[in-house]
Amino acid sequence: MNFLAHLYLSGNKDHLIIGNFIADMVKGSQINGYSPTVKEGILLHRQIDTFTDAHVVVNRSKDRLRERYRLYAGVVVDMYYDHFLARYWDEFSVHALNDYVARAYRILNGVIKSLPPRAQYILPYMVDNNWLVNYADPESLRRNFAGMARRTPFDSGMETAVDDLLQHYEDFEEEFRMFFPDIVSFVEELGVSHAHHIKGQR
Repeated sequence: MNFLAHLYLSGNKDHLIIGNFIADMVKGSQINGYSPTVKEGILLHRQIDTFTDAHVVVNRSKDRLRERYRLYAGVVVDMYYDHFLARYWDEFSVHALNDYVARAYRILNGVIKSLPPRAQYILPYMVDNNWLVNYADPESLRRNFAGMARRTPFDSGMETAVDDLLQHYEDFEEEFRMFFPDIVSFVEELGVSHAHHIKGQR
């Protein structure tokens, strides 16, 4: 999963939001430099990733993309699923997306000096361009993919990923809708309550 889904799955806990946001930027023993509560968020992120990578529906989405994007198929699917979460946010939350995201930005900006260097670099761009809200717009998503493609060490082709999303839109949306309740249930079983903003979802 990508940024928006990981933040959503953190519930209403500031320390989980922080740990979930930085987890991919914390390598090896670096985790020991964080408080026990932030570590909890980092470990939650990793559990979410493990569950997601093993999920049959997610792998169906990735299989549709593997030939073109190879190792980056999972990254592309993460972004697609964040797109659907942002687009249909009102189905999953009692809070407006803008309000929820603004709170997450405030939490992260409040501790920015303690975040990993890459997170300190990314966060201002994320806030200024409102990535998390703009994931709902395919053209904004296209710009994100183009930026990611420029940063890959070889030709990933991700600059064209929105074309594949639009071509198979109904399939990817159906797979997102099948998968997302499962990941919410999984995280709730780990003890992270989403009752404050889930509506009509288990």
